[in-house]
Formats: sequence, structure tokens, C-alpha cells
Amino acid sequence: MKQAIRGLRDCLAQFATGVTVVTVRHEGAVHGATVNAFASISLDPPLVMVSLDRRSRLCARLAGAAFEINILSTWQQGIARHFAGAGTDPAPEIRWDVFPHSVRLAGCAAYLSCAPWASYDGGDHVIYLGQVRNFEIRGGPPLVFHRGGFHELRRTATEALAPTTDGTGILR
Repeated sequence: MKQAIRGLRDCLAQFATGVTVVTVRHEGAVHGATVNAFASISLDPPLVMVSLDRRSRLCARLAGAAFEINILSTWQQGIARHFAGAGTDPAPEIRWDVFPHSVRLAGCAAYLSCAPWASYDGGDHVIYLGQVRNFEIRGGPPLVFHRGGFHELRRTATEALAPTTDGTGILR
């Protein structure tokens, strides 16, 4: 059985994903976990999904709570490791942007503030849907996870000429 699970994990590692840190306020403190099981579900209503291991400390804290999805930039590998509990180096300095209704990691490529929508049994994980209440695009190269390691995307000549947004989703 362990060989089959390891084989499936290796197969799934062929799929490159972005890296996020999901954060939530709980009992006056901010808690977070590195999550690459994140996806857009619907644009109308605006829904996103994160999937958390049932054994993680964040899983129970997310039940019925508003949460933030911090989409990490390439230079935030140390932060990704820290919130994954895998950091062997000294903990990186964690800087926060604090707002009246949210707390998020400083310096990310993008942010989504979500209200709880629904949760579903996902075997050894819980699947949480959040309704996007607010978002911001800061830009910059995203942190990518593939085959058990972090990577960065290279810009193509076409991307260098592409229009950008002002962070509100409006093309300039």
C-alpha cells in the first residue's frame, strides 16, 4: 500500500502548481499553512478552493472562518518552507500587512480575501470553498512547485509586451 501511495504521489508531482500560504485569524492570532492545492472554482459567484490535510493545525481553524490566500512570489521560498513546517534554516522574518478585516503576508504576487462558502470531505483532506470578497494583484514572478522542489517561471518576449492590470482586474 505504501508503494502505491508513493507512486501516486510521484505521479501527481509531475503537475506544476503555484504556491500559496493560507492564513486565518483564530483566537486573536494569525495562523497559516503552505498550500499548493488551490484552484479557481467559479467566477460568478467568485469561488476558490483550498484543500488541507485533516491532521494539520490549520484545518480545524479554517472551519467557518474567513481566510486569506497569499500567492507567493519567487523570493518567498523561505516563507513557503516555514509555513510548511519544513524550514531547517532559521525562520525568515515574517512581515504582515494588517487591514481592518484581514491580515496577509507582505510582498506576495497576489492576494484573495475569502468568506467561508462550504466545506467537503476529501478523504484525508478537507476541501474548503471560499467566496472571494476582495483581491489584489501586486505582480512579480510566482513561486512554482514541481517534482518536490521550488522553481520560477521565465518571462517570454510576448509576456514582456503583455498589458498589465492595476490590481483591480482592470486592464490598462
